[in-house]
Amino acid sequence: MPETAVDRIDAAILALFAAEPRVGVLEASRRLRIARGTVQARLDKLASRGVVTGWGPDLDAAALGFPVTAFVTLEIAQTGHDEIGARLAAIPEVIEVHTITGGGDLLARVVARSNADLQRVIDQVVATDGIGRTSTAIALATQVPHRVLPLLLAAAGDEHAGAVDR
Repeated sequence: MPETAVDRIDAAILALFAAEPRVGVLEASRRLRIARGTVQARLDKLASRGVVTGWGPDLDAAALGFPVTAFVTLEIAQTGHDEIGARLAAIPEVIEVHTITGGGDLLARVVARSNADLQRVIDQVVATDGIGRTSTAIALATQVPHRVLPLLLAAAGDEHAGAVDR
């Protein structure tokens, strides 16, 4: 069985930084009653292991002027998922692409300024070399936003992991 990714101290540190990204290491150590060096060392270790993937601000596409979200299932020519993924990454409105099983080969999350603008985005996606058929579902509302914090708490063995919003 693989080593546990995080313990309760890691979880407490990461939960604090998730709730208050600008808290700072010194303030985090004060609040958590852990030595500053311990907080910094644990953050460095979590980052080097890939548990922490970034420190940038979370951005809201709708607040940036892209309120329409759609999920596009793509059937591709079997020339290579990586090549097609790289081509799709050149389209700014394509914000996520995953290789999937089932009825399609790739699933893309795209955003647009309006439903009419979504047609332009889909046209760009379809014009990408290697893409055949597509199927699009427009998101009407977000019931559970992207979140990882409950997984952090579950990995650390916190029995209250399901009650966390982020």
